[in-house]
Amino acid sequence: MATGSMEAALMSDPTIKLPDDLLVEVISRVPYKSTCCCKCVSTRWRDLITHPDHREKLPQSTLTGFFYKTYGMGRDPRCPHVYQSVSGSWCPLDASLSFLPECKELDILDCCNGLLLCRRRTAPKALDDPGTLEYVVCNPATEKWVSVPATEYSLFVNDARLGFDPSVSSHFHVFELVTAVALNLNNKYDYCIEEVGIYSSKAGGWTHQIVWDNPIEILCLSGGAFFNGVLYLRSDSDTVAAIDVQDHGSSELSIWVLEDSISENCWTLKLKVSYMQLVGVEYSSAGEHYGVISAHPEDNVMFITVESASRIFPQMKLFSYEMDSREPRFICDLGRNSRCPYLPYVPLFSESLADGH
Repeated sequence: MATGSMEAALMSDPTIKLPDDLLVEVISRVPYKSTCCCKCVSTRWRDLITHPDHREKLPQSTLTGFFYKTYGMGRDPRCPHVYQSVSGSWCPLDASLSFLPECKELDILDCCNGLLLCRRRTAPKALDDPGTLEYVVCNPATEKWVSVPATEYSLFVNDARLGFDPSVSSHFHVFELVTAVALNLNNKYDYCIEEVGIYSSKAGGWTHQIVWDNPIEILCLSGGAFFNGVLYLRSDSDTVAAIDVQDHGSSELSIWVLEDSISENCWTLKLKVSYMQLVGVEYSSAGEHYGVISAHPEDNVMFITVESASRIFPQMKLFSYEMDSREPRFICDLGRNSRCPYLPYVPLFSESLADGH
């Protein structure tokens, strides 16, 4: 480096000559909030602070208070929760979450590593309009938020959980715990968890569902823990249920293309898509009752049949999936009497047919 450039670098960052371990030692002696500000000094400082090897030495965020719900007359349904600080005023928060868009109702469902999971309902725009239901994941400290679309079960679900680990990834997962009541099943397990829908912020959608063979009774709104991509929940039978976000199972479709039938590695993985991404949230309750029946001979489009979730009169529906844009499209109802095979037909306009009339 030229002398002039070195002098300029030293003026902009006097710590440039400090070795990494010594700089980490210096940063470790400042409060957590100041450590967060240090990430903005330079890319070197940011990389040092976020490096996993320095996690134990550098200050970590600490518990500052509690959000809790309020009940009784006079409470505001738009803000039925309160924040109680236990650490003074070093981390002031807007407890009303007024930075979120205005809504009719707002409930806080879970909190995980600084993010809140809320469910909000917008005010109806007409007499026959029930309003829009959605989840919201927000950071009260930075007042940043993102919306998460509801599923067909969200209206009947009382419990949803949030999974987030900033030391591993900036992405989060939402777990929707679906009971037998929400599934409209009349059995003795009415308040047990039958299915778990999982939303991934990285994928940008509800990626898959986990169906438990034996329903599990989870204590509603009881504590849980998210660690290494697994959500742990305490059940009513003194056991722990583990939900792995990587446990896609048969809810993921892999599409392989035969590129060259001569070479040894002739198959190429073209696309991996979850079931919910394949048919959309509206029809995601159909579980594994779907089938890829054909691929378009010229376009990157697949055709899929989906059997609806109705247990009395199941309906078969026809979808297409555009692989380039990753967009599903509902085509039509095939009716409850349709049966496979569904045979693709490409018209042949040649006037001649061998040995034909």
